[in-house]
Amino acid sequence: MEGAVGMLLFSAFFLASQVNCQEAILRISNEVAGSREYCIVHNHSWTPLSQYVDAAEQFQLVNLSSTTLCNRTGVTPAMASGKALVVMRGDCDFSQKALVAQSLGAAALLIASNDSLITPSANDSEYGKVHIPLALMRYRDFREAQTVFGDAMQGKLYAPASSKIDPSIAVILLISIVTVSLGGFWSGACERDRLENRTNNPEAAESKADSGEIFLYSPLKVVFFVAMMCAMLVLMYFFFNILVYVIIAIFCLASASALYSCLDAVMELVGCGALNFSVRQWKFSVRSLLLAAVCISIAVVWAVYRNEDRWIWILQDLLGVAFCLNFMKTISLSNFKICVILLSLLLVYDVFFVFITPFFTKNGVSIMVQVALGPDATGEKTQGNMVEVPAEPQAPSEKLPVVMRVPRFSAWAQNLCGMQFSILGYGDIIVPGLLVAYCSRFDVWINSRRKIYFVSCCFAYLLGMILTFAVMLLSGMGQPALLYLVPFTLVTSAVVAASRGEMKQFWAGSVYEVLDSSREPLLSDRSLEGERC
Repeated sequence: MEGAVGMLLFSAFFLASQVNCQEAILRISNEVAGSREYCIVHNHSWTPLSQYVDAAEQFQLVNLSSTTLCNRTGVTPAMASGKALVVMRGDCDFSQKALVAQSLGAAALLIASNDSLITPSANDSEYGKVHIPLALMRYRDFREAQTVFGDAMQGKLYAPASSKIDPSIAVILLISIVTVSLGGFWSGACERDRLENRTNNPEAAESKADSGEIFLYSPLKVVFFVAMMCAMLVLMYFFFNILVYVIIAIFCLASASALYSCLDAVMELVGCGALNFSVRQWKFSVRSLLLAAVCISIAVVWAVYRNEDRWIWILQDLLGVAFCLNFMKTISLSNFKICVILLSLLLVYDVFFVFITPFFTKNGVSIMVQVALGPDATGEKTQGNMVEVPAEPQAPSEKLPVVMRVPRFSAWAQNLCGMQFSILGYGDIIVPGLLVAYCSRFDVWINSRRKIYFVSCCFAYLLGMILTFAVMLLSGMGQPALLYLVPFTLVTSAVVAASRGEMKQFWAGSVYEVLDSSREPLLSDRSLEGERC
């Protein structure tokens, strides 16, 4: 009984998530040349189209692109009756063209445009008067269809439903949880190695510079770090066209280095030996040289083809995962107090730049979205029922490599009009990931064999991500993920520490002194002896 209810609820949610998008498809065919599909834009609430091509009515297309059809001049009912008219955009409203076509007995109206395709609309009084399908198409597409099919063109208009629950969301969720888990596990493994070295060789353990890690232990430094992030985001908003190339260059260097670090750690884990040789007193490792060549090549290929949407997102996500993993392994938060301060400030930062800044920008788009997607990424920023599709091929616009991108697999019509992506910012992985990494290190400090803090924080992150996507799907708007991830992870970690009676140690943090502190170690030696029940 409970299983049936669960299936019913899931089915209801899935059916409710089916949406009729404003992008649709025009399939043109004839007996000689076969068929081709082209992007069209319509208004489903005004002139709905069939969801399935087999159920769509087939019309003969009539080329009237020499007229805008603002009146009946030069067009007779015999030319239009029962056919789909293709006319040019301009000179009058969409509704006026539709009413003229309707009065001529036309079965559908296609408006060819040299400008961007926008969702056709009309005055409230005109909506009820138009009863024939109306859509916009690219004029260049119509010229191409004429070249391929000639004048004997048959057309079908249909708008396949696109599910909000796109498989790309599951891919994004998998990438995020795997990256956070691996980053936290790696940080804990490094901490275990450091403690073992500290026990076996205390003098070597005193040097933290050799580890390459950066420890955040001062609240003032955390505040300064967040302030710098705010300043950088604002600068990127106003000087995007200049700074974007600086960020791309930095990303190539940092991601190649991070990918090398990750692959080198994997090679070390599987026991792959390193063949060493010397050249004029310089020592080299064959493994290191090969890994460096591979990582640099991947970064260079991404940089050269970064605006190729069809496949380059795979390399960007690969480099992004490596960047996030290395960041979580390199940046260490020394205690839970620093975690609370940093994550809380970044929560405010995220909410402010996503929800508040649209009230101050000229186009009503948040600074965060504008910077993340680029000033020209209108297709990915469009919300609600209005869409805009370029009529002509455009020069690729630069985007910051700060997001995981996965194509929306179920949006076939939208992809015909232009690739659309589900995205997740690196910050939504790294920021909670720093807390996960701290929990993993704390498990090492208290010798927790079940890794209770690490597992609990990872599970909280997963729940926070699921809630983020659920709110996004229900609201139809992008969400600042930290609004859900920060409370989930912080509260869960605090509850686990309090229930185990370890809040004092969890809050104080590191087992060793920071370089500029005269304090005694914050965890006693006996806390390393074993796990509490």
